[in-house]
Amino acid sequence: MTARILIIEDDQAILTFLRRGLAFDGYQVETAEDGQTGLVMARDKPPDLVVLDWMLPGLDGLEVCRRLRLGGSIPIMMLTARDSVSDRVQGLDAGADDYMVKPFNLDELLARIRALLRRTKPSRPKIYQFEDLTLDTGTRQASRGERIIDLTAKEYELIELFLRHPRQVLTREMIYDDVWGYDFGGESNIIEVYVRYLRQKLEEGDEKRLIHTVRGMGYVLREAE
Repeated sequence: MTARILIIEDDQAILTFLRRGLAFDGYQVETAEDGQTGLVMARDKPPDLVVLDWMLPGLDGLEVCRRLRLGGSIPIMMLTARDSVSDRVQGLDAGADDYMVKPFNLDELLARIRALLRRTKPSRPKIYQFEDLTLDTGTRQASRGERIIDLTAKEYELIELFLRHPRQVLTREMIYDDVWGYDFGGESNIIEVYVRYLRQKLEEGDEKRLIHTVRGMGYVLREAE
């Protein structure tokens, strides 16, 4: 079955280029030129994936992303000229699954779209448990004991990765590859930022630390010391 992709982009030249490229690659393509229209289209008839510009008239892409994420789990590829690490963190925190900077290479964009569609195919829900930490992949809900933990899209992917590999040291490269699917650059501290976010949420009720730093190597989920 052909995947449906919704492009929300106000630049006519980029919109035309994307529409032609995606259609040539076999996708059904729908388009919107402002955030509000795109949001309504995505809610009325959810596509298989959204390609979303950040700088849009009216409702910007970041807000569109947040609202789409609240209402479901449509894969979102954010496409923007904003290229700083803090911009990328902001976009991913809003719920984007991937982030590409303009100008972009069409072949790379198509490869990332294929990867996102593969990763988001429905699978049987699993419940992971380690110590008092539980993650339900069906509801995408985490908890420690009776305390529910609210997670952003990337925080969820990161904690799921740790729970899939308990007591195994995960290197930065492994985390980049699994959670982000590409490299932010060797000097980026995005993993440290997200581990800090996770620790704050997991330890909010004064629970013991489960995600530990292994100096010079990476991080590991293991029993509290």
